Amino acid sequence: MAKRKNRQEDITDEAVIQDVITSFHKINIKLRKFNFSEKQKALLKIMFDKKTSITFISGPAGTSKTFMAIYGALQLYNMDNKFGITYVRTIAESGDKSLGALPGDQQEKINPYMMPMYDKLDELLHTGQGQFLKEKNIIKGMPINYLRGASWSDEIIIADECQNFTFKELTTLMTRLGKNSKLFICGDSMQSDINGKSGFSEMRAIFNDGESEKKGVHCFDFDVSDIKRSEILKFIIGKLQHYKK
Repeated sequence: MAKRKNRQEDITDEAVIQDVITSFHKINIKLRKFNFSEKQKALLKIMFDKKTSITFISGPAGTSKTFMAIYGALQLYNMDNKFGITYVRTIAESGDKSLGALPGDQQEKINPYMMPMYDKLDELLHTGQGQFLKEKNIIKGMPINYLRGASWSDEIIIADECQNFTFKELTTLMTRLGKNSKLFICGDSMQSDINGKSGFSEMRAIFNDGESEKKGVHCFDFDVSDIKRSEILKFIIGKLQHYKK
């Protein structure tokens, strides 16, 4: 794949954002099928900004958190082929649990939990391109449990289902970030599976201020009105948000 000029530094205004999301590059993304909302475009502008290092993407189910993170990562790769893409998830109901019960090596352990990534690649890319990215190790999966000692440079990291990460795991995740890298932290505080040990909301709250934004750490929120999956899901989430046990 031919080397392209790094376009990331040019992403500054709405006109350029529109150009990026409606043009074809080395990875042929099925862009014409997607009608981005103004809010989604605002998120892309944050992602593509060269000064952005970390973006917390919060919202209920069906608000395109994972889709937007993967789409943004693919476009950033198109802008600069130096980037790799790493998809991080916990591979158990609780990220504190051992991986020992699962057979195989690290990649075999993480593969079943990569399905959301694979599904989005199939949705976004033409036939064979997702497999190419995996075979060339341009895109790979990593369990949150294995991040100790990792150091990311020239990498786009998508941390998914982060409501199932503990505060300690999120600390480890964020402190792995090196030069010329971006981290997208996606989470839904309504759906934590780790019995009150989630650190997502607490960590996001720490960095939800003007000082963090100036340093390149952003917090972006979707809400019920942004749900794309179905109208019934909007109704379900709305009811659950107002329910008090």
